[in-house]
Amino acid sequence: MQPSIGRIVHYRLSEHDATDINRRRKDFHENGSADDRTGVVGHVGNHAAEGDVFPAVVVRVWNESTVTCNLQVLLDGTDTYWATSREEGTDAGRWAWPERV
Repeated sequence: MQPSIGRIVHYRLSEHDATDINRRRKDFHENGSADDRTGVVGHVGNHAAEGDVFPAVVVRVWNESTVTCNLQVLLDGTDTYWATSREEGTDAGRWAWPERV
């Protein structure tokens, strides 16, 4: 199968991804935005860890020969993560097609 815009894939977080996600969520809570109730939508959600797998929407296909894509990863929270130039595979930092059951 070839990826195309709008397709859903599974993305496995790398250590760097998880660190970025958790930092953004921590910053939102520590700067008081979470308590202000101003309507600001922030980074709120459960702790992210390397190896966690989340659904992701393909938003751009860069290179069909290496199957490199930009993804919007749907996290367990109110935010998403923009994973850019990610290749297909099963290792951390890569995306894979969902298994059919």
